[in-house]
Amino acid sequence: MSVLEGRRSCIYTERMAAIENDEPAVIGSMDESEEAPTKNKMTEEKEEEECLLKKLEISVSEAEKRSGKNAMNMQEMYTVYLIETRSIESQNEGQSSATDSLWRRYSEFELQRNYFLVTYPYVIVPPLPEKRAEFVWHKLSADNMDPDFVERRRVGLENFLLRVASHPILCRDKIFYLFLTQENGWKEAVNETGFQAKADSRLKALNATFRVKTPDKRFTDLKHYSDELQSVISHLLRVRARVADRLYGVYKVHGNYGRVFSEWSAIEKEMGDGLQSAGHHMDVLASPKLCLLSHNALYAASVDDILEEEEHYADQLKEYLFYAEALRAVCRKHELLQYELEMAALDLTSKKQQHEELATGVVRTFSLKGVTSKLFGQETPEQRDAKLKALEEQIQEGEEQLKTKNAECNEFVKNAWVDIERFKRQRNQDLKEALINYAIMQISMCKKGIQVWTNAKECFGKM
Repeated sequence: MSVLEGRRSCIYTERMAAIENDEPAVIGSMDESEEAPTKNKMTEEKEEEECLLKKLEISVSEAEKRSGKNAMNMQEMYTVYLIETRSIESQNEGQSSATDSLWRRYSEFELQRNYFLVTYPYVIVPPLPEKRAEFVWHKLSADNMDPDFVERRRVGLENFLLRVASHPILCRDKIFYLFLTQENGWKEAVNETGFQAKADSRLKALNATFRVKTPDKRFTDLKHYSDELQSVISHLLRVRARVADRLYGVYKVHGNYGRVFSEWSAIEKEMGDGLQSAGHHMDVLASPKLCLLSHNALYAASVDDILEEEEHYADQLKEYLFYAEALRAVCRKHELLQYELEMAALDLTSKKQQHEELATGVVRTFSLKGVTSKLFGQETPEQRDAKLKALEEQIQEGEEQLKTKNAECNEFVKNAWVDIERFKRQRNQDLKEALINYAIMQISMCKKGIQVWTNAKECFGKM
């Protein structure tokens, strides 16, 4: 590991340590020492029983290319994916369960996920696989219609559905169930929820990010961690792509041994026949004189399978690259709620100050209204009483609004932190498993190379 990689690893490890230990700092009635809620064992067991995956088998079994007209009435090629579901409960009762199936486009998966983001802003919504190939090396195509890319995306879409179906909150959503089981009418149902109108504008979220005065330190640390996680995984995937390019070249060079030994046989007398035969029979393993060339040919050909397996682990890392943005989405929503809470508190303070100045006749701050009063005279008692009454009503409304905003913010923090803790457990397990399996694959690849050259050594000894 390079110094840069080591430093980045330390940074995001420290971020997560800070997230796990720090307490929130939120204005309003929220208790700053309140710890993140933890679920007991009974709650977890209940959620596991209600999990959709316990009731339904879900898979994305195949992909198919189609053509049709888009919104601009132009012909286009697109890919659809076959979602298959089957009831597990019927199978457990000994009944044969028929498989239901329907086709979905990638854009429909996007619509379903966008619905989740708006409807459950406190949830770290599982990401979709990449729409365009990223971190590719020269053997991989960046074309989104390439069969290998479509197959990897099919696997990624199935993983997305399984993630959602195993999530304790998202799995219960009725729109998601319709997405899996009802081909016609689902889009109308999701649009009828009006979720697009509830979506926060990017400008509004950006404004909250820069203007919030008392951010919750835990969410600030989580946001920094997500940035560092994205940076580290991006760097890792770039390194892996460069290594794959070089590894592919090194392995394929081994395929030239046949040609080289065939040419060598032309200048040898005692060994000429054996080398010539080896050059013409690369795939024959019987003769000791041919085994060197055969093993090297197989060694050269094995790189395709190795790098295909590597791509699977790269896709697992990419999922967490995209999870970083899902983490930031939760943090942005909290910043927006916190900003609205602060604005409600500031407006209430301003109204109370106006009421006090009007009631006492003492103006503490410069205002255009005060200058106007001095120029044109004081208000009549009736006007003053009417304004005091209006301000009292506004103060009462402001107090109710502040109470509502405070409760909303507290509820968001409570729910979000439950899901963040769930995500951390999932992340630790997934990344540990992926990295261990990647290391095992690399060890296996090295052993294969050792075996090839061990066979080569035996061949040299018998010549």
